[in-house]
Amino acid sequence: MILEARTIIPGNGAGDALTLTAPRSLWGGVDPMTGTIVAGHHPERRITLTGRILFIQRLIGSSSSAAVMLELIRNRTAPAAVVLGSVDAILAIGALVGTALKYDAPPIVLLDPWPAHTPSGWLTVAAEAPAHGHALIAASDHTPA
Repeated sequence: MILEARTIIPGNGAGDALTLTAPRSLWGGVDPMTGTIVAGHHPERRITLTGRILFIQRLIGSSSSAAVMLELIRNRTAPAAVVLGSVDAILAIGALVGTALKYDAPPIVLLDPWPAHTPSGWLTVAAEAPAHGHALIAASDHTPA
């Protein structure tokens, strides 16, 4: 299975897929020290984002999510890649600042239209520079030991 997407932040990432089943803001919803969802009533509460291919159809909330993304990147607790169903400039700003500060920021891609079923299992994301704008999300039989 290969899905085509559009690059927002370039880069490569690999990890187990995690699809958020409800909209979420990073601000107040994710602990940047651990990468764990801490929002009280969120369906994925207590699940970690760290090293995962994170599928988020829609983000909600605060512009402070950029700061949380930057802290996730700085603390090395960020997702391996982020797949969005709609463009979110706030999240991208956090990743851009992380890159400017010489941290490894995860690729962020736009998957539109959003699939009826998001992929599961081990995935890779390869996102070219925005000038080309092409990104691929691919399932893999290989998971690291």
